[in-house]
Amino acid sequence: MSKTRQIYITIAAIILVAVFALAFLKKPAVAEKADSKVQVTPAVPTQCATPADLADKKNAPHPGMAWIPAGRFDMGDSKYPEELPVQEVAVEGFWMDKTEVSNADFAAFVKATGYVTVAERPVDASLHPGLPEDMRKPGAVVFVMPKDADVNGPASQWWRYIPGANWRHPGGPDTTITGKENFPVVTVTYEDALAYAKWKGHSLPTEAQWEWAARGGQAQAGMDHDQPKNANTWQGLFPVQNSGDDGFVGLAPVACYAPNAYGLHDMIGNVWEMTADTFTPDHASLRSPDQPAKRNDAAASHVIKGGSYLCAPNYCVRYRTGARHEQEDDLAASHLGFRTILQAAPPNRN
Repeated sequence: MSKTRQIYITIAAIILVAVFALAFLKKPAVAEKADSKVQVTPAVPTQCATPADLADKKNAPHPGMAWIPAGRFDMGDSKYPEELPVQEVAVEGFWMDKTEVSNADFAAFVKATGYVTVAERPVDASLHPGLPEDMRKPGAVVFVMPKDADVNGPASQWWRYIPGANWRHPGGPDTTITGKENFPVVTVTYEDALAYAKWKGHSLPTEAQWEWAARGGQAQAGMDHDQPKNANTWQGLFPVQNSGDDGFVGLAPVACYAPNAYGLHDMIGNVWEMTADTFTPDHASLRSPDQPAKRNDAAASHVIKGGSYLCAPNYCVRYRTGARHEQEDDLAASHLGFRTILQAAPPNRN
């Protein structure tokens, strides 16, 4: 267990969910504070794709993946300080999963390897003297919609540490993924995502690779500041009123919205997606767009991208390709997932 997690869990005994909020839903600028009259752009309801719809053509070189061509683009944005500086970046071509890794995908990995996720492992109580009994149990942080809340108040109003929450039971021990095999796997950590990717012979995308893929060929930055119509985000006043205009109040199955120009579904909204890159306060230290920087023992957080179903016009506001956020490596949450990439030869166009 990392030193960061030891410190985090100790603090969590007092203010767990408040600290957690800073990692995911940092409040926007003053001009974007809660407004009960906020105008909301509803998402477009759509029919979810079936496995048959997503099936690859015969003899596809990498089933379930789309080819992302090489390109140059303006990486970053200017809505929050961590998105700066906007700078031109060149990315080589690669393959990327068309959808977020699903419960069915992850279940196949666990069945084949016997892997146990971080949220399922025992917590070493000796490392955390004075930790409350319920915090010594394996679990994850879960969003629970409150009946009433002040969006500018503590995030403990809508986040809970729930013992027994894990990828099999994402909302807690009384929940299940049965019947939700095509939903994105959540309450997994960076370590879990890396293990899955290694099993597949894949890797996690770098932040630059992820952002280029999400752009769908659009090179210019700052073109997607409005709430997207074709994604699973929060329609209404977060965190107390979600109209579900997109057909979902919470997670949606993968591929319920039209893909982008590269054939990728849900790059924006639904769940935050992990990248391979260690989080830094800005883009100034970017070295290699195609290879993540070598991590060290002090590195305890990584970049997540794309926003989630909890992002709303009055909170989060990170349903943008250039948006980025920090996520602790070993913290599992109910709105965090991932997809993988493969660096291999391009498709044969003959």
